[in-house]
Amino acid sequence: MEGPSGDGLTSIMHLPDDCLFFIFQWLDCFSDRESFGLTCRRWLQIQNLSRRSLQFACSFTHLSLSSLSHPNFNFNSFHLLRLLSRFRNLQTLFLAGCIYLADSGLTTLQYYGSNLQSIHFDCCFSITDDGFSLAAAACPQLAVVSLYQCKITDVGLANLAKACSGLKQVNLSYCRYISDHGLRALSHGCRQLQAVRISFCSSVTGVGFRGCSSTLAYVEAESCNLEPQGIEGIVSGGGIEYLDVSCLSWHVGGDGLAALGTGLGSSLKILNLRLCRTVGDESILAIAKGCPLLKEWNLALCHEIRISGWISIGMNCNNLEKLHVNRCRNLCDNGLLALQNGCRRLSILYMSQCAKITSAALELFKCYRGNVYIIEEENMCIGPKLFR
Repeated sequence: MEGPSGDGLTSIMHLPDDCLFFIFQWLDCFSDRESFGLTCRRWLQIQNLSRRSLQFACSFTHLSLSSLSHPNFNFNSFHLLRLLSRFRNLQTLFLAGCIYLADSGLTTLQYYGSNLQSIHFDCCFSITDDGFSLAAAACPQLAVVSLYQCKITDVGLANLAKACSGLKQVNLSYCRYISDHGLRALSHGCRQLQAVRISFCSSVTGVGFRGCSSTLAYVEAESCNLEPQGIEGIVSGGGIEYLDVSCLSWHVGGDGLAALGTGLGSSLKILNLRLCRTVGDESILAIAKGCPLLKEWNLALCHEIRISGWISIGMNCNNLEKLHVNRCRNLCDNGLLALQNGCRRLSILYMSQCAKITSAALELFKCYRGNVYIIEEENMCIGPKLFR
């Protein structure tokens, strides 16, 4: 076949860009995709425009403050401009650990941020509310944003929610300037919100979630100062499936979690109450009866659960598959017997250092429930983890 100019056979170099894009997308070998752009400038442009995610080595894990002093983290607006002008069709951008990136550096997003759906600002210590507001205005399609350990305040969060009403996942862990006012703006302004992480936000009580959308299914609130009204706020949408309120503050009374069993928590499948040392039988009974879909429940170090609590779990948690009872001081032989006679779908029991469990009771449990795998190690993380 002659080429377009009639001077010979057609080669791959005569293919239109659409065909080259199609060929590149079908390359499933990493080395082939990386070497594609070495052919010529045109193929390099195809490779650049095909990139959908840009991630630096520091973004694969949570950052430690000591690692951020490395010279490789001296990332500024000039570098960001060059990268975004090269990769113009990015959907996901990881800026985690760019501690020298200032608000002014984000102005580049005005020209190249329209396609971005996910941005990770983890540990971007130099960015203020102005920068986050600028980024939000430049990236209206954002669905995922991670602000782990950032200096954003309620004002910046409100601006983010206003500009990006389609947000679905937000990570605010260790954002110490966030309060319930900011969460209210987020939960009311983003009606497609699905997942929120607010762990170690000491100014959060949870009431900011009141009136949230039914789409909110995932909340991590470890070591927060949640109040009983805050628990009600978190489940007020009725769609919560995953809830982590581990290390709940001491001032929450033993019945502070009973709101989970009043009907709005009926969709719960995974519940982490690890180190909630004051939660008692009243809350446990309410949750066991009111959350019939529970599949995994972490009660490690919940010392105030006594025989009536364990009996209610055995009788009512018919879909429970994983149960954590490590170091529960008041789990005794009768409590273990209640679990043995109930929880028919239980397959994994995390149990260690339960001083009131005798070896005879444990052997009896193993005999009658041979299908249950007993793990004598504590698993601190349960269920899925987002933003990783």
